[in-house]
Amino acid sequence: MSEEKYPFIESKDHKQIAYRSYDGRSPGVMFLGGFRSDMEGTKACSLELHCKAVGRSFVKFDYTGHGSSSGDFNEGTIGSWTDDAIEVLDEVAIGPQVLVGSSMGGWISLLCALARPKEIYGIVGVASAPDFTEDLIWNQFSENQQEEIYKEGILHLNSEYSEEPYAITRELIEEGRKHLLLDNEISLRCPLRLIHGVKDLDVPWKYSEKLLDSYKGENVNLTLVKEGDHRLSRPQDIKLLIDTVETLCIEIEHPI
Repeated sequence: MSEEKYPFIESKDHKQIAYRSYDGRSPGVMFLGGFRSDMEGTKACSLELHCKAVGRSFVKFDYTGHGSSSGDFNEGTIGSWTDDAIEVLDEVAIGPQVLVGSSMGGWISLLCALARPKEIYGIVGVASAPDFTEDLIWNQFSENQQEEIYKEGILHLNSEYSEEPYAITRELIEEGRKHLLLDNEISLRCPLRLIHGVKDLDVPWKYSEKLLDSYKGENVNLTLVKEGDHRLSRPQDIKLLIDTVETLCIEIEHPI
């Protein structure tokens, strides 16, 4: 947990959701992080600095069980983390928003937009991972792993992103099935911009292609980064993200 103190809002289940926000031009930008990530990451902080520099409204936050927010990570689900994001959207963000979702945040951005379509004017997904609990976790488990998680309720997996194993709970898998999107039409029409690394070994870029196929709106674009990995945090990747977000915001401010 970060030593820096953030303001917080209280969630419906009385947990503290840490956030940081700045007032400014509309549409605002709201950043949604990935699985086990926090708002002190490179993408979140770079977007924050950019929005402050151009005077654009900005919000970032930590899901419960992540970063500076309270709660137990192992009790979290896609639904509970979506509820966190919606509470921040409702209580902190002001006016029209462009949601910027990284990895799991791309899935949660779509769920937020479906819940609050009038407030969301655009979505930018970075290595978006909708349905990852089913397609990239459960379906990749061996039969023995599937049996273990059902028997024990939890399975620990090694990860290159952490010295400690990731805990995957049965509840995360089962609850995630209530929020799967890619096998049906996603009934959103706001502009959608996707950025994905061709060398992403965690969430293959074909998932972004499948997302485009499922998305109802026509104002969509997928940018592939030939040498990009899942993090997409190199200087050139960050520049691409900032340019993509700001260009979309300007298009929303000044429609043709």
